[in-house]
Amino acid sequence: MNRFTENWTPLLLQWYDKHKRDLPWRTESPRDPYKVWVSEIMLQQTRVEAVKAYYINWMEHFPDIPSLAAAEEDEVVRQWQGLGYYSRARNLHTAVREVMETYGGKIPETREEIRKLKGIGDYTAGAILSMAYGKRETAVDGNVLRVFARIYNIGENILSAKVKKEITELVKARQDAARPGDFNEALMDLGATVCIPGQPRCDVCPLADVCLAKKAGKETEIPLRVTKKEVPVEPVTVFVVRAGEFYLLHRRPSKGLLAGMWEFPNCVGEGEQGKEALTADLSAIGVRAEEVSGPVKQIRHVFSHKIWNMNIYEAEAAGTHEKESSPEAGCALTKSAVEPEAVLPSGWRWVSATELTDYNMAGPHNRILRDMNELTTK
Repeated sequence: MNRFTENWTPLLLQWYDKHKRDLPWRTESPRDPYKVWVSEIMLQQTRVEAVKAYYINWMEHFPDIPSLAAAEEDEVVRQWQGLGYYSRARNLHTAVREVMETYGGKIPETREEIRKLKGIGDYTAGAILSMAYGKRETAVDGNVLRVFARIYNIGENILSAKVKKEITELVKARQDAARPGDFNEALMDLGATVCIPGQPRCDVCPLADVCLAKKAGKETEIPLRVTKKEVPVEPVTVFVVRAGEFYLLHRRPSKGLLAGMWEFPNCVGEGEQGKEALTADLSAIGVRAEEVSGPVKQIRHVFSHKIWNMNIYEAEAAGTHEKESSPEAGCALTKSAVEPEAVLPSGWRWVSATELTDYNMAGPHNRILRDMNELTTK
């Protein structure tokens, strides 16, 4: 029998019915489109095990579209803190408000309409439409690309537009018309637990007998993934500046990487050059950092488009330059204390040690804060 025409879909669904993963966003039938949406956005670039607790907590705070739409952005980001890629949370927040305003609180049921919502691409649209609305729509992610590349022994780069389109057509041809959502989830589960990267578990795979890559002895060679360029590495110097019981924080711009989140003072650069540049930046806002020690910690933080190699130093704040008295003049400090209401330039703030956890800290800076808290509790 020609493997390209053999119908293996029933084998996959039988396996799924018996072995599907127990996940908190799969507890309802039919599925709630909002919950499918939230879970799929959280799962982007994040492991399933890491998402479970965040999803449960999220649903406690924002159980439905109206509650999320009514929330302030800072609270939304706070509940997302630790998942990273914060634009996902902001886009989700923006999109649910659009659902309230344009669609009366009901998520659209067509690909054309749902793709208009911010942050929803082809994959997420297909997931919501198939899993919640029972539409025969594909949801092709990395797991699905890997599974189909092996089943059909596709040796070309699965990241190319040509191969993605080819696999999407194959998925459409194999999708079960009565259970499109289950079919999509079955492929995801198979790719996540059996047809895994590197060494697939062919001995327990329900599709082993129809897999052309296995038949050709190429199951460990496929899929081929060719990336276009290397991710640049950026050295970053960070000062944890303390004055008595207060720490200096800076809020990132409202747009761009880690938008609107708080961080410890930092600049691009390393070694003495980085320290001198950051010291000069702080001096410009009226804060003189002294007694720098370290680096006390080094962090490698990976984004999708760059890597930060961070050197973290401890510093104390001393008296500032003499300035005219004005709201923009900065604040005078001693090594032992600082007035919390002292005025700093926009985007800067002195925060007491007990209030640091109330701030939405940018990913790697949240890690610095977490390590600080662990040291103080030992």
